[in-house]
Amino acid sequence: MSAEYATFGLAPAMRAGGVLANGDYQVHRDFVDFIVDGRPLLFQLSDLDAVSPLASDVPPAIFTAQVRSLLLEADAPLPGGRYVIYGCPDCEDLACGAVTALIDKVGDDYIWRDFAWQTDEHADLELNGYHGIGPFRFHGAEYRAALGSLLDGASEAPRRRVLLIGARVALLAKLAAALRTIGIGADITHDVGGVPADELRAYGAVAFGRAIGQEQRTAVRRAFADAGVDVAYVDGLAPIVPLLVAQIEHALDRSPAEQRRLTRLVAADGEAGVEVTSPCRVRLTAYRLDRLYRTHTHELFDGVLETGRHRIALDTKAVKGESFVVARTSGSVLVEAVALR
Repeated sequence: MSAEYATFGLAPAMRAGGVLANGDYQVHRDFVDFIVDGRPLLFQLSDLDAVSPLASDVPPAIFTAQVRSLLLEADAPLPGGRYVIYGCPDCEDLACGAVTALIDKVGDDYIWRDFAWQTDEHADLELNGYHGIGPFRFHGAEYRAALGSLLDGASEAPRRRVLLIGARVALLAKLAAALRTIGIGADITHDVGGVPADELRAYGAVAFGRAIGQEQRTAVRRAFADAGVDVAYVDGLAPIVPLLVAQIEHALDRSPAEQRRLTRLVAADGEAGVEVTSPCRVRLTAYRLDRLYRTHTHELFDGVLETGRHRIALDTKAVKGESFVVARTSGSVLVEAVALR
C-alpha cells in the first residue's frame, strides 16, 4: 500500500442550527469530527452540510457500535466493505447522500481510501469518487487511542441546554420555543439562587436580556462559579429571536478555534469583512430594529467563498439604525453589530 502516513485525531464539532431568514429551521447537531493531519476531514471535501456518524444525540448503543465499526470490530454497514464517514445531518437515509470510504487494516495500520459520494448501496468511484482525497494511512496505536477514548468516557458530552434570563417573558417564550425546535433545550428563570449545582451543570450557556442589570448578572455568574460550572455567557444584542438564536449557537460551539471554518466577521463602513479557512458556502443576513422596534430582515449574500478574507458590500437600507449581521456556514455562526457611522 503506497499511502503515506497521516495523523489521526478527533475534535468536537457542530452542525449549526438556526432560524433562517425564510422562516425555516435548521436543526443543531453536535458530533465528533475526524482530524486528519491537523485539519477537519470535512473541510477537505467539497462544501457539505453533513455530520460524522459519531453524533452526540444518537443512543449510546448505536454510538458505541459506530465506534467499534470504525475500529473494524464489526462488519462494514454497506456492501463492498464501505463505511459512512459523513452523512445527512437531518436523517440517516443514504438516499440523501453520504461520504463513504473503504477502511482496511494492514499490519497494525488503518487505511482509509476510495472516498466517494454515495446515494444508494453501491458507490461509483469513477463517477462520484473524491479523486485526490486519500488514501490516508494511520498508525494503529494513535487511531485506536483516539477512537477508544470515546468508549471509556474520556470525552465530555456537550451541554445543549441554555438558561434564559430576561424581562420580556413573551420574547423569552418565543426564544425558548425556537431553541427547542432546533434541538437545544431552554429554560427561563429570574433567579438561580438556591438551584442545586447538579442542575446548573446541565447548562452550556446563559443568555441575558438587555434589561438585566449588572447586579443580577454578577449574582448569576457567582452561582455558576460556586457550583464549579464553566458556561458561556451571552449578552443579547436585541429582542430578535433569530439573532438571539445565532448568538447562542455561537456560544455553544465547542470546536477548537483553530479548526473552525468561519473565523472572522466585522461590519462597518458599509461593508462586511468575512474570513474563512476553506472554501465554503457563506450566508449573510441583516437584522434591524426600526424606531417602532419592529424587526426587518434582509438577505445580504449567499454564495461560496474561497479561503481567505473577503469584503462584501452592505445594502444601506438593510443596516441603517440599530442593525446586526449574522454570518453562517454549515458548521459555525458569527454575529456582529453594525458599527454606526
